[in-house]
Amino acid sequence: MEPTKMNEDELKALAEQLRNPNGKDGIETAETMHETNIRMTHHSIDLLNIKENNTILELGHGSCKHLPYLLKQHKNLSYHGLETSELMFSEAKRINGDCIEHQKACFHHYDGIMLPFDHLAFDRVFTVNTIYFWRHPKQLLLELYRVMKTEGILNITFAEQEFMQQLPFTPFGFRLYNLNSLNQLVNQTPFKMAHTHHQTEKVKSKTGNWVYRRFVTASFIKEQ
Repeated sequence: MEPTKMNEDELKALAEQLRNPNGKDGIETAETMHETNIRMTHHSIDLLNIKENNTILELGHGSCKHLPYLLKQHKNLSYHGLETSELMFSEAKRINGDCIEHQKACFHHYDGIMLPFDHLAFDRVFTVNTIYFWRHPKQLLLELYRVMKTEGILNITFAEQEFMQQLPFTPFGFRLYNLNSLNQLVNQTPFKMAHTHHQTEKVKSKTGNWVYRRFVTASFIKEQ
């Protein structure tokens, strides 16, 4: 059966849920995002080069069902998650209660700009499919730079503009990037590009169609 075509109001509502899951549809949206983004998330984590005793920050953790995968990367890891969605902040705490209790994870609700952490707090930082929604990208990157340790790694994983602009909901509140525009943004900060890794996968889109999605993880470092 072919997916039902969504009208403009439905596409706007979907775009808003993807940006900020909330209300009765938020849990369902979060589950869909987890299923469709899990390979991207693992890709981003795998490329962090995590070491023993690292402290790790994630922007936009969603339901954070991927946390066990991250914590298995090495011994004595400490995870902090940041969310602008109050629903996802609450849901992640509910799902990962054992990790919180054993002081392996901590979740924070924030405004999407200012990070509630001290300078030089994190060894590794990653974010998956959030860059489209950053309200003040340069300011947020400078905040990330501030809270990262020297020689720290930042991974930004996203689907590039050429793919994203084919999706019917991205005209509603998405800021799309390719590697050139991402580099132009990051070059306004002290971060230095380390490497990029591309991957293509077949996934069911948020509108129900099967598509081939090409995505990239761009890794940046904080030099001495």
